[in-house]
Amino acid sequence: MVFEKVRKILCEQFELDEDRVTMDSSLIGDLGADSLDVIDLAMSIEDEFDIEVPDDEIEKIKTVGDIVRFVEEH
Repeated sequence: MVFEKVRKILCEQFELDEDRVTMDSSLIGDLGADSLDVIDLAMSIEDEFDIEVPDDEIEKIKTVGDIVRFVEEH
C-alpha cells in the first residue's frame, strides 16, 4: 500500500517513529520538515514509485495524505 511506503520513507528521512506519521500529519508542522526536506522527500518519492513530481506539485504537498494521493493519481 502506498501509505506504508510513504511512511517508511518519512520515518527514515526524518528519523521518526511510525506512530507519529498519519495521513493527516503536516510535513512542516507535525513532522518538522523544512522546504529543503520536502524537496528531498519528493526525490525519494520519485525514486521509490518511478514517477516525476513537478516543482509546482511539490509546493502543493502539505500533508502525508497529499503525498499518498499524488502517488495514487500518477
